[in-house]
Amino acid sequence: MMQVRLFKAVLVLATSVHSASQFYLPIDCDDIYHHGNTNISGVYTIYPGGPITPLNVYCDMDTDGGRWTVIQKRVDGTENFYRPWKSYKSGFGNVAGEYWLGLENIFLLTMRKKNELRVDMEDWEGGKAFAQYSSFSIDPEKVGYQLHLGSFTKGEAGDSLTGHDSMKFTTYDKDQDNWDKNCAQHYLGGFWYNACHTANPTGMYAPHGAIGFENVHVIWQTWKNWNYSLKTIAMKIRSVSKCSCTD
Repeated sequence: MMQVRLFKAVLVLATSVHSASQFYLPIDCDDIYHHGNTNISGVYTIYPGGPITPLNVYCDMDTDGGRWTVIQKRVDGTENFYRPWKSYKSGFGNVAGEYWLGLENIFLLTMRKKNELRVDMEDWEGGKAFAQYSSFSIDPEKVGYQLHLGSFTKGEAGDSLTGHDSMKFTTYDKDQDNWDKNCAQHYLGGFWYNACHTANPTGMYAPHGAIGFENVHVIWQTWKNWNYSLKTIAMKIRSVSKCSCTD
């Protein structure tokens, strides 16, 4: 009888281990890479908020070792980025094309693990550049989704983001910047504006030279200066370690 009970216990344990492996819920693209045994870039489902809140995201598995979770992407101007607070909070767009992942989702991702940030961009002549930062996280909504950015580590695009560090997020209907006016209203995006920007990845999309207004387009100032409208830009984060405060 004791042997039968022991066998049943071992069988239950083996089944639970198999089930845990089979039904593993990835938090980010780093988990997809390691637990899904895949290195193919594309759209995947992650669960940064738990099992009842699946989230589609684009995983860049090719750039610099892969495992990047893309949180923002501009490629062709099909998506309107001049949106209110509720849209930037929840996210919008098509993860197979242009999108913003959502401030709440980004908060959950950076709360669960420590992440680095990479920003890839392209000009209209075929040139490409990037900027990389040692860490990236944001606070919860109650403190304005305040940005916490680590040091600039490498990249020929240069550092256009450090001036935005420690800023709260601003949209045209929620002003949290350091300007006496609203940066999002003036520069047609939603971002961690200071007073106002040296990077505007959510600005108006248009071919270079097509916009008559200054500094309202997709800008990375240290690479192409103030009035160059970039063809593509993508912000992506990658886990560097698990947060000790999580389960």
